[in-house]
Amino acid sequence: MEIYDTEEEQVEALKRWWKANGTSTIAGIVTALVLITGWNLWRSHQRDTANQASAYFQQLLTDSGEKKHESVEQMSQQINAQAGSTLYADMSKLFVAKTKVEQGDSEAAKMILQGLMNSSSNDEVKNIARIRLVRLMLATQEYEKGLQTIAQVDASKSDGFSATYDELTGDLYVALGRLGEARTAYQNAKRNGAVSPLLAIKIDDITAAEIEDISEAAE
Repeated sequence: MEIYDTEEEQVEALKRWWKANGTSTIAGIVTALVLITGWNLWRSHQRDTANQASAYFQQLLTDSGEKKHESVEQMSQQINAQAGSTLYADMSKLFVAKTKVEQGDSEAAKMILQGLMNSSSNDEVKNIARIRLVRLMLATQEYEKGLQTIAQVDASKSDGFSATYDELTGDLYVALGRLGEARTAYQNAKRNGAVSPLLAIKIDDITAAEIEDISEAAE
């Protein structure tokens, strides 16, 4: 570091430095202030957007509970228009699909759920959408299609949902009359921690059906 002997030399050195660097220094300060201001404004906008989306979502939950189907769809549209990249947007679509089922339009519900499976960036939402889609397929007797939809599950991204998928697989096999495969699926569900109170009943029903088939064959 350069050492100056007198105060006058220090002042002269400062003048020379400022003449050479003053303009760029000011520009740098101004740029930094602009960036900081822009960042703060962006964060404020993000905060306001999230707060507005949260308010819309709370209203959507209320409307869904009261089966105000049209209002649920309107709230979902508002959320997706203003905060389409947030989790609120995906969750609102799950409720719109529920509304469609309540209105008897299962095909529209399937389209919404399929879209969420393909577009959501949230693995939990994707799994919830897939499970609800398979349940709809079970209800509309699309058993093979339901099995295919479950077969496409990425195990690395479905942690916590394995037991549900196994139980649903068992339900589909029962509907197809493939009881042996259904039993295996239900047992897998049990091993994976399924807590459905109906699971034990389902396994018992398969056992009873198999015993009945054996008895009929013996006669």
